[in-house]
Amino acid sequence: MKKIPINCPCCDAKLKVSKLVCDSCDTEVAGKFTLPLLMQLTVEEQEFVLNFLKYSGSLKEMANQMGKSYPTVRNILDDLIHKLNTFTNEN
Repeated sequence: MKKIPINCPCCDAKLKVSKLVCDSCDTEVAGKFTLPLLMQLTVEEQEFVLNFLKYSGSLKEMANQMGKSYPTVRNILDDLIHKLNTFTNEN
């Protein structure tokens, strides 16, 4: 499955969703919709968030599973928190 691009390939601006389609009845909804916050993250960042939930927020367990040190995993989380706060402040 192809991943949804989040930035314009020409100017690198954030993309917005403009049309949603129902596979069941072919209903279409058109407009200008902002991507959900988590979809604005890279695939790697989304996987980190999913693993964070999977391991009940245990950075120690995540570090063990990722083969990284606790401080490295903590820094990744801090960077994600900063990025999410930036997205929240933009909207």
